[in-house]
Amino acid sequence: MIVVMIIGVLAAIAIPATVHLQRAAQNRRFVSDLRVFSGAFETYALANGGWPPDGTPAVIPAGMNTDLSTTAWQATSSIGGQWDWDYKQFGFTAGISIYQPTASRAQLQQIDAMIDDGDLNTGNFRQRANGFIWILEQ
Repeated sequence: MIVVMIIGVLAAIAIPATVHLQRAAQNRRFVSDLRVFSGAFETYALANGGWPPDGTPAVIPAGMNTDLSTTAWQATSSIGGQWDWDYKQFGFTAGISIYQPTASRAQLQQIDAMIDDGDLNTGNFRQRANGFIWILEQ
């Protein structure tokens, strides 16, 4: 009986730590993907004199086939939801969105704190209709 209780206590300690590590890994992966995608869109804008046209979630924007990894862009993100290119949407000129993420608001605030101001209503990482947007140009 004591052995069972000891195992239970160890599990009670280990499970929250594992969940925390998993969330931290998801956040780092999301931020890394966002940086890679941002670089691809900025390179496109410099080479073409402007941003690509607005896109659809999980669909490579027109003209970006050679700049974006099709597999990464079309896959579900590490925080759930689909990647989306937004041009002249939501009151901004250009941004990379995550459409319908499954991560909690608390997790998204952690991501915001990693890359922006920690407030999902201000800065470059903000809430938008049905998701969140990383603003590349206001």
